[in-house]
Amino acid sequence: MAEGKAVKSRLALVLGIVGVAVGAGLFAFLATWTIPAPSATVERVISNDKFSR
Repeated sequence: MAEGKAVKSRLALVLGIVGVAVGAGLFAFLATWTIPAPSATVERVISNDKFSR
């Protein structure tokens, strides 16, 4: 019984470490990514019917 508990505990530890590593990688990616500014102006005409009550 104790052996199965040890395996689950080790699996949880490994999954936790992998999760933290993936989270840190995503944070680093988003922190260093230079998102380009929009290159074209977007104009849409919205009819007043959508806003009338």
